[in-house]
Order: sequence, then C-alpha cells, then structure tokens
Amino acid sequence: MDMEQIYEYIGKEHVTYAIGACVLLWIFVWLYQDSLKIDRICEKYVFVTGCDSGFGHLLCRKLDKHGFRVLAGCLTETGADDLKRVTGPYLKTCILDVTSTASIQKALEWTQEEVGDKGLWGIVNNAGRSLPMGPSEWMRIEDFQSTLRTNLIGVIETTMNFLPIVKKARGRIVNIASVLGRVGVNGGGYCISKSGVESFSDCLRRDIQCFGIKVCIIEPGFFKTQMTSLQPLEKELHRLWQQLTPEVKDSYGEKYLEKYIKIQRVIMNAICDSDLSRVTNCMEHALTAAHPRTRYSPGWDAKLLWIPLSYMPSCVVDVGLRLVMPRPAKSI
Repeated sequence: MDMEQIYEYIGKEHVTYAIGACVLLWIFVWLYQDSLKIDRICEKYVFVTGCDSGFGHLLCRKLDKHGFRVLAGCLTETGADDLKRVTGPYLKTCILDVTSTASIQKALEWTQEEVGDKGLWGIVNNAGRSLPMGPSEWMRIEDFQSTLRTNLIGVIETTMNFLPIVKKARGRIVNIASVLGRVGVNGGGYCISKSGVESFSDCLRRDIQCFGIKVCIIEPGFFKTQMTSLQPLEKELHRLWQQLTPEVKDSYGEKYLEKYIKIQRVIMNAICDSDLSRVTNCMEHALTAAHPRTRYSPGWDAKLLWIPLSYMPSCVVDVGLRLVMPRPAKSI
C-alpha cells in the first residue's frame, strides 16, 4: 500500500490533523522540559570569569540571590570589591587573568579548596575583549594575537584546567560566544575568536556528553556594555589608522576613517540593547535548567538579523555588507 492509497483510506484532512497534533505535542513536551529546574541549588558552586562589569557582574549578582555558591574571577581588585559590596556573604572572589597560565592555575587551586569533594557545578567563560576591531588590512599580527589570547585561548585553557572538577559534579560548561561568531563582519580577532569558541564548544560537547556534562553556548547580539562603548572603539580606530603606511592610507582615502566611524556610531546606537538581563537570563537557564539548550541567542538583532543572515549564501552577505560599509578611494 503506497502513500496515495493511505491518503485515500484515511483521508488527507485526517493526515493533516495528525501532523498538526504531533507538532503541537512536540512543542508542549519541549516547553515542559525547558521549564524543569535542578534542585539543591544552595549546595552547588559556579565559577564565573570576567566579573568586573557587564554580563559577568550581573550574572554573579543573580546567581548569588538564587542561592548558588558563586566563585567570581575578576581582573582587578576594584572590580572584586565592587562585586562584593552588592552581594551576600557566600559569594567569593579571586583575581583572574585568563591570558596568564599562572593566574588560571592559581584560580583553579583556590576553587578546588572551596568546592572540595562536591566538584564544580558550573563554569561560565565570560571574560573577553572586542578591541582592536576594524578593517583587516589595518591590523598587525599582535592585534590579532591579543584578542585571540583572551577570547579563544583563554576560554580553552580555563575550560581544560577546570574540566576535572566539573566532571566530578557532572556539571555545566557555559561559553560566551557571539552572533559575530556566525557572521564575520569586522576585521581583527573578535569574529575569529568567537567563531573558534563556537567550534571548540561543539567539539567539547560531543566529546564529554557521555559523562553527563552539558556544554552550552551563549550567542548574544549587540548589547550596551564596555565592549560596545563607542569612545574606546573610535580611539582604537584612530590608533590603527596612524600606524598605517602612507601607501595604505592613500588607497583608502582621507575621508574613509571618518565615514567608517560614522557607520559604527549608527550601528551601535540603532541596535545595541540596554537590557543586559536578556543575556544573563540565558546564562542562568543554562546553569539551572534540568535540560539546558545547546545554544542561546539573546537579543532581537540576533534572532531577526544575524542568525537569518548566517544561513544566507555568502554572496548575499557580501553584497549586503558592501552596501553598508564605506568604499575606499581606490576600490575597483
């Protein structure tokens, strides 16, 4: 009996209803599983990097209110003091520079003493940097290296060092990537590093899921943090411009830098979201859900612009970006 005979036997309308019912059932089951939470939160330890400001700072405050034993890695003493002033007695801080192997090792030893035999329920790799960012030709190799060392190598080195104590608790690894890890739109190390975080997280998840460890990726859109502040971005673009050779400057033209900065201002002012809780809510869900999602994409621009763009043919993306960005004086 072929499909046509089956349709005639039970009726095409009934098949449509059955498919619709299956879809609705799947949605209901997914929503139910997505709402389930873990228990005994007050006994679980979570280590967060990059807690001086932004997403990391806000996440630590939220986790502390929910009863987690929060271990916050801050780059500066000032950032650590600011965080301790607005949180409870169970939150503890340490100084952590994810570009330093010695600093990571010291933070690991401190964490091991804090968690003991319970292990570490979660590690959130939030520390990162966005600058320098600009046209690729303006970059020197050290400009790429500085961003990659923090955003990619720092994530990998921190994760691999902390993995044994996360494995002991069958916990969670939450890595902060970006929608620009899907669509490379700016030169420099940022898009490259975030794409690397995506790939590293996918490989790691598939390698260790058999041990009960969940690896989650957060892909935020554009949000108003220190990383998207216009003043440091413009200062860095001027620095990059000044280090160019006369020949390269001539190929772009004197007006190119001014036009490039104006476009960055328009983009940042138009799409940057000020509600950081959209991101920290996803981080929190990854740590507290019984069935966390593999990927979270907070931000309206992530859902409506960047993710759809990432599935389009490369030629379409190339044309779109060419229409937005300024043209060099001697372009073809």
